[in-house]
Amino acid sequence: MTLLSRVLEALLFASDKPVSASECAKHLRGAAEAAPEDAEVASLAGTKQDEIAAAMHGLQEDYAAQERGFRLVESAAGWKVVTAPGAAPWVRQLFPENRPARLSPSALETLAIVAYRQPIHRADIEAVRGVNVDGVMQTLLERGVIRITGRAELPGRPLLYGTTEFFLEHFGLRSLEELPNCAELRRVELPVSGAPGDAQPDLPLGEPEPIAEAVDPVPVSEEAP
Repeated sequence: MTLLSRVLEALLFASDKPVSASECAKHLRGAAEAAPEDAEVASLAGTKQDEIAAAMHGLQEDYAAQERGFRLVESAAGWKVVTAPGAAPWVRQLFPENRPARLSPSALETLAIVAYRQPIHRADIEAVRGVNVDGVMQTLLERGVIRITGRAELPGRPLLYGTTEFFLEHFGLRSLEELPNCAELRRVELPVSGAPGDAQPDLPLGEPEPIAEAVDPVPVSEEAP
């Protein structure tokens, strides 16, 4: 293992959040500035981001080949070490009080519409689903997987919604372009949205959607740091 790989491994182990290649390069330069007399430390000061990315991929392949109990993954926020999915039954025993957050099928359907057609306003979401989505949208906002991105240039200036960085991290995506059939589904024409009151109610206005009997396609606990 090279010096760069060992240093990156230490940074990943010590960090409590994902670390990007640019952040790693910054840390390498900072260490050299703090200890200019140390030739070994100084030797990494000029490391490029593409060199760091290559070293990260090398670590990722090494962990996979060795079938370790952890693995290295890249998300939108950067690189992080997570537990292997196969170890989830045992790792969960460390956190018995933390059950994975679950979303109902209707919430997942609404989330998919937002993910593929963002920025999108509520009336267009309701035109696709055919039901009122106020309660579902509130649930998704509270879970941190969608956010308000602005207002549409339409009468009434309705709010526009999009996904968050947490959405990408939770589903193991580096960018929205990694969504399945992303380009094809973005070209599909949306139904013409009707008046705000046309959709049938899905849940009472403002009431968070129940999450019992729901299915979470990617339990967070399976990739807990």
